[in-house]
This record gives sequence, structure tokens and C-alpha cells, in this order.
Amino acid sequence: MEPGVSSATPQSAVTARLTQSAIFLVVTLNAGADAEAAVRGLCGDELAGLLRGVGFRVPDGELSCVMGIGSDAWDRLFGAPRPAQLHPFHEINGVHHAPSTPGDLLFHIRAARMDLCFELASRIMAKLAGAAAVADEVHGFKYFDDRDLLGFVDGTENPAAQAAVNAALIDAEDPAFAGGSYVIVQKYLHDLKRWNAIPVEQQEKIVGREKLSDIELDDAAKPPYAHNVLTNIEDNGEQLQILRGNMPFGDIGRGEAGTYFIGYARSPERIERMLRNMFIGNPPGTYDRLLDVSRAVTGSLYFVPSQAFLDAVASREPAAGGASPPASSPPSADGSLNIGSLKQEIPRE
Repeated sequence: MEPGVSSATPQSAVTARLTQSAIFLVVTLNAGADAEAAVRGLCGDELAGLLRGVGFRVPDGELSCVMGIGSDAWDRLFGAPRPAQLHPFHEINGVHHAPSTPGDLLFHIRAARMDLCFELASRIMAKLAGAAAVADEVHGFKYFDDRDLLGFVDGTENPAAQAAVNAALIDAEDPAFAGGSYVIVQKYLHDLKRWNAIPVEQQEKIVGREKLSDIELDDAAKPPYAHNVLTNIEDNGEQLQILRGNMPFGDIGRGEAGTYFIGYARSPERIERMLRNMFIGNPPGTYDRLLDVSRAVTGSLYFVPSQAFLDAVASREPAAGGASPPASSPPSADGSLNIGSLKQEIPRE
């Protein structure tokens, strides 16, 4: 049995339900102490203030933001101690390639309307002007009944309620960083012409589900390379879940269509095992056939601290060689850590 995350309650921006729109901003830091100071200044009240100001204009807009910090940036900004499993994204060379690409900060912005996402993203980058640059920016949208551009429902097995908390949030295994989470992002570009030429029956075997109904195929009907076979991770008979927030994206003029993968977990090893299974196979050779038509072009890993951590960082001066991070604070009286959101909401199935 997993711990029930007793030392921290859900951070609403991490466990918020899927919205109609999202912007994924991957940012790299410029050199110098001024750039580091600008990021520290954004932590806590500055980012929370932007959320309040933008979100107040549309009270039911469900605006939220997760701020993640990459391994190299953590050393520059905070020093030791570090989250126990924070490291750069591991490149995978299998039948297909999962690259590791630059990224110091991640901003995962979600809302019911794209104008809210765009306004918040603009305000964040204005705060970081001269200190950081956008390495990758993707605008995601909800596609009909939560389908990806391949035509299948995405996220059917996402955990909900307490199961989402248990999957995404760190507890006693790393008490100094309880309430935090790890997040991995990848941008996948689809070859839709090639995919649409594959008969639907074969597509269903590749995914492991019926295309129209979203019903899972019987185990006997699934090949070992089915996507939902390779991404089902267990430890001693217990399923190890992650919390996904994937969104479709596209650019008609460039001929681009894809899926932006974003997965939160209390341990990055869960997601890394899934990716190794997909790109190499389990056993090797049974790689995910989706990758024949879907190419990963980015990959990066971040730690998402609790709001208490960010607030404390914003209020203190860094020590020489990197600031020592504050210990995580207990939840507030209403049971919330209130990380970057105007509403607390747990994802629904």
C-alpha cells in the first residue's frame, strides 16, 4: 500500500481537472545573479499575485499554474538539499529516440479560455524579461470528448480524488519536500497521413482500446506492444499510477499535429519506466508502435515544490553557493497548500 500523503494535501494546480485550454512554457535561464534573483522574486507572492489579477477578470475561468524547476536550475537557485530524485531528463535510444532538451523552468498554465492562459503567460515572461528565454511554447486545446488527434480518448485511466493525490504528491519518502511533485514533459509530432492509412482494427491493437467506444480490449486481444500494456507499471503486484494532463496541439500552416505529454508523479522513476517500455520494449523489441507515427521532439524533467517552499524562498536572501531551501510547512487550516490556483479541484474521471 502507498502512503496516503498525510503530511501534505493536494496542490490544486497539480491535481486540477483538465480544462479547455493550456499553455506549456519551457524556459531557460540566462547567466548571472540577476537572472537568478528574478526567478526567486517570481516565486510565491509574485506568481500568486499574477494569478489573482488575471483570474479575477473571469472568476469562473479555472485559471491555474504549476511552476516546475529543472535540475541545473535548482542548483543555481536553491543549492542543497535537493529533492531526492531530481535529475535531468534521461535520453532514451531505442528503436525510436526520446531526446533530452533544454529547460530550466516549466510553467503549466490551464484555464477554461485561452485568453486567460495567454495573458498569464505574457505576464510571467514580462516578469522574467532579461532573465530568461522561452525554449518551447505549446498551446494545447481540448479536442471533442477528450480525444487526441489520433482519434482515441486520452487519459481514460487517470487517477481521481485521493488516488490522484497518492500518485502525484510526495509524502514521507522525502519529508523535506513533502507536497511536491515531479513532472516530465515531451512534445510528440504525429504523422497523421500515415496513421490514418492504418486500418482501425490495427490502430485499436496498437493503442489497446476500441477507437469509438474507448472500451479496453481484452487482455488476450492485446499484443505485447500495445500502448496500454507498456505503460501499465506495477511493483509487487500494485499498479504505480501517474497523473497526466496531456493536450492536443497543432499548426495547420506548418503541417504540425501532435500531443503534448505531461505527467506528474511522486517519483519520476514511474514515468521513466513507462518511457523505457515504450521506446525499448518490455521485453526489448516490443516497443510502442505508436512511435512509428508519433515522434518525440522534446523531453525535460522538473520538480514542483509546495507553495510553502516557494513563499519562503521569495522572502529570503540566497546563501553563497546556493540557498538552503526552507522546510515544507504543514497545510493551512482549510487543508490546502494553495499552489498557484484560484480554485481547488480534484480531477474527475
